[in-house]
Amino acid sequence: MSETTEKVRKTLARRYRAEKRFKAFGIGSIGIGLMALVLLFTDIIGKGHSAFFEYEVQLPITFDAEVLDVSDPRDEDELNYGNYQGVIRDALAERFPSVEGRQDTRALNQLVSTGAGYALRDMLREDPSLLGETRTLWLLADDDVDLFLKANEKQREDSRLNAKQQAWVDELEASGETRVVFNQSLFSYGDSREPEQAGILGAILGSLFTMIVTLVLSFPIGVAAAVYLEEFAPKNKFTDFIEVNINNLAAVPSIIFGLLGLAVIIGLFGLPRSVPLVGGIVLTLMTLPTIIISSRAAIKAVPPSIRQAALGLGASKMQVVLHHVLPLALPGMLTGAIIGMAQALGETAPLLMIGMVAFIVDLPAGPLDAATVLPVQIYLWADSPEQSFEALASAAIMVLLAFLITMNTLAVVLRKRLERRW
Repeated sequence: MSETTEKVRKTLARRYRAEKRFKAFGIGSIGIGLMALVLLFTDIIGKGHSAFFEYEVQLPITFDAEVLDVSDPRDEDELNYGNYQGVIRDALAERFPSVEGRQDTRALNQLVSTGAGYALRDMLREDPSLLGETRTLWLLADDDVDLFLKANEKQREDSRLNAKQQAWVDELEASGETRVVFNQSLFSYGDSREPEQAGILGAILGSLFTMIVTLVLSFPIGVAAAVYLEEFAPKNKFTDFIEVNINNLAAVPSIIFGLLGLAVIIGLFGLPRSVPLVGGIVLTLMTLPTIIISSRAAIKAVPPSIRQAALGLGASKMQVVLHHVLPLALPGMLTGAIIGMAQALGETAPLLMIGMVAFIVDLPAGPLDAATVLPVQIYLWADSPEQSFEALASAAIMVLLAFLITMNTLAVVLRKRLERRW
């Protein structure tokens, strides 16, 4: 074997070893990423799955007119101010007749959620004939009771319930007077100070209105800017300056846009705080660079022969753009818009700056109503000292991830189905 051949063999051997190392590093990186993803999802699902279910307690409720202080259930004023907690206290006292003393009675009454009274009010409103009747009903348990029933034996030792309350709950559980049901409150109510009554519907509606405003503003403006810069703008230092700054804006921290919205949109123009309209405008400023860049890339991907053929047949520049370039570039534009919207959906920092961190119970009816968004709702619950809010925050993260995964999947599907390869 010649010396040259030996050198080539050694060089090839080193190259193959380097390629194998590079391949191993790549596989290792992917493995680490997948492992981190699995750990993340395991932690979130492990903490949040219990929030989709809640415990109820069975009690015989007597709709006593004197205790309720309701003579006519058709009278909304009487119905709204009825003493529903009184009939619940009477039912608990009847179920546990041995409980005496003010402190023990107060502890016994804490087993049932304060929201159970609203359920009784709604039942009486729907069926006025219940007044004076006794019905065995399932009432929402307090969040501490809910945590106790969901916990294992070791976790129950650290429960916030005292020994007597634990004994009462154990008695109810042993007699079949507790049950677990799907947590409808999570998807039907807004925020609440009580974990068992808190829901994400208000945050979902706030996110929906904010995304609608963002889409209505960002997509047409972004596409128009991309078309002008790519098809009509003269190539000079001014347009180069604009292009550089668009690329720079895509890397600006999102909180800067929040400060801009606070100073200009709220401070200068006087728009109200904590409304989806302002949040949508702020997120529009943040997503515009992404949409412009992706739209320009989609326009560049259209073959020049399409333009030349249309011009050769007598079409004007505007007709070429509107009838040929835009339809062919639309899949890429939609993909960029969806990715930008998904990014905006998960943003928290800019919305915190414009006041969408406020505690809002009522459900928003439009973009001018006070509201919060899903990421901010998660932030508020995660920051709460109540242990039950930890599971609710994890459940809300699961819902948010579901929306984000859906939007990214939609972007991929649209691109696959509408994209043309040349």
